[in-house]
Amino acid sequence: MLNRIWLAFILSAFVYACGGAIFNQDADIFGRMVEAIFDMAKLSVDISLGLIGLLAFWLGLSKIAEKAGLIDKLAHFMSPVFRVLMPSIPTNSPAQGHISMNLAANMLGLDNAATPLGLKAMQSLQQHNTQKDSASDAQIMFLVLNTSSVTIFPVTVFMYRAQAGAAMPTDVFVPILLATLASTLAGIIAVATVQKLPLFKLKPLVIFASCFALAAAAISYMLTLSATQLAEMSSFWANFLLLSFICLVLAVAGYKKLAAYDYFVEGAKEGFSVAVQIIPYLVAMLVAIAAVRASGMLDGILSAVRWLVQLFNGDSQFVEALPTGLLKPLSGSGARAMMVETMNTHGADSFAGRLASVMQGSTETTFYVLAVYFGSVGIKYTRHAISCGLIADMAGISSAILVCYWFFA
Repeated sequence: MLNRIWLAFILSAFVYACGGAIFNQDADIFGRMVEAIFDMAKLSVDISLGLIGLLAFWLGLSKIAEKAGLIDKLAHFMSPVFRVLMPSIPTNSPAQGHISMNLAANMLGLDNAATPLGLKAMQSLQQHNTQKDSASDAQIMFLVLNTSSVTIFPVTVFMYRAQAGAAMPTDVFVPILLATLASTLAGIIAVATVQKLPLFKLKPLVIFASCFALAAAAISYMLTLSATQLAEMSSFWANFLLLSFICLVLAVAGYKKLAAYDYFVEGAKEGFSVAVQIIPYLVAMLVAIAAVRASGMLDGILSAVRWLVQLFNGDSQFVEALPTGLLKPLSGSGARAMMVETMNTHGADSFAGRLASVMQGSTETTFYVLAVYFGSVGIKYTRHAISCGLIADMAGISSAILVCYWFFA
């Protein structure tokens, strides 16, 4: 699947560029594509090398937490959920604890912490994988949860909206939560359907109903806060919980008289090898994405969507925000740039500006996560991971459009 998609990206971009050169007399289009490809190849290496420090720190800390028994305790706490979503993973496996830490970091908007924790979780899941070059059922569920994970504090989106002059930067908070909840639910159902997981039995329904009830209670409380209070609370709790976790790990290691420094160095050494290992996978995926963007094919798709909507007398104002939604599964930085461009062009408080913000916060960079996470453990055959991840992305984008029409139209 990944081989076909990669080839389709590059070849379709070339064909589209040929059309532009012939029909639009655009002689520079191939030069722009080559430049974009070379720039993205360089950026891919920069991204991988930039991860070395973060990977070394978090994998070192994870090693201490594992030796101190904290990963096992977290795995035991989360085992009822994972018995339903990942039945192939043994009860109380360290993989469950690593997954829980990664998802918690995603929910708090801690991107820098989430990536190395996710790579550690993927390595732990690989230990239970009987076919090392193919994604296991559990790894696919984990990847889809990552590409659709609920973000309680989308602080980055609020920051960009504030910089763009939004009257209330956090007015997209509830729409983002609703859209990302829809994305997560769609992703879980898609994977469960393919893997024939028993989601609709009483116990799983009780577990998921409890999770969504807690989310609803948190949303209800945060709706009572002002924009300033919400921003302060999100920043405080995210940083407090992060530092608390670091200190807890070190305090437990000290109490148990573990050689914390030695374990940290042992885990940190893994960070360098992982960062180097993902370079080829990241280069391949980001180069293909660069070719699609530079060829103008994305703009052509948007024009076709606008024409189709107007053909049926539909409201096409959502199309102005679609570049963010279409780029998000491909490139986080590209989608962020599109969000900023949309707010600068149409206004932060315009319908398009708000919708672009909600799209940015409601889904993840599916192909980036896939390339990095699967690349870190050498998986070549992704099975149904891409299709289920894209279903979650489509659900998030569609929900973002519907919710924004409900809140802001």
